[in-house]
Amino acid sequence: MMIRNYKRAVFPGRFQPFHTGHLEVVRWALEHVEELIIVIGTAQESHTIVNPFTAGERILMIKEALRWGKVDLGRIYIIPVPDILMNSVWPHYLKLFTPPFEAGVSRNPLVVRLFKEAGFGVLIPPAFERGVYSSTKIRKMIMSGDETWRKLVPPVVAEIIDSIDGVERIRSLLSGD
Repeated sequence: MMIRNYKRAVFPGRFQPFHTGHLEVVRWALEHVEELIIVIGTAQESHTIVNPFTAGERILMIKEALRWGKVDLGRIYIIPVPDILMNSVWPHYLKLFTPPFEAGVSRNPLVVRLFKEAGFGVLIPPAFERGVYSSTKIRKMIMSGDETWRKLVPPVVAEIIDSIDGVERIRSLLSGD
């Protein structure tokens, strides 16, 4: 299948946390676009089991992971975007926060459909061991005390999570009241 190259595409995700699979998607996307906009979704939410990290913490994780992975940061934008609860207008809503883009990068069937229906191109990356690299799985490993989560994120991401006491944050969210 021929993959069209684009000037600029958007790669949306919550990145809770940014893991090695995400890094591989960024590398893959940069083979097909001049510039990549990494959109940090659900930017308004933090300190929950599903979204434990702030948008600022995720920006730092992504930037440092990309630097560690020797990705050309001159080709990357990292932009936090709060949620909008209207799926059909979401791709157009992104345009309020980002430089102009021609395509979306995603494997999520809903996101792919929304980009296509809005008239954007779509780049569907390979799965990059999707069963292994999952932010949900990583958060569950952290909650259960399984330290092997550290092998699923770039070392600098683990360092940032440690520096913000992120492991304890995630575990304390479980205890509730």
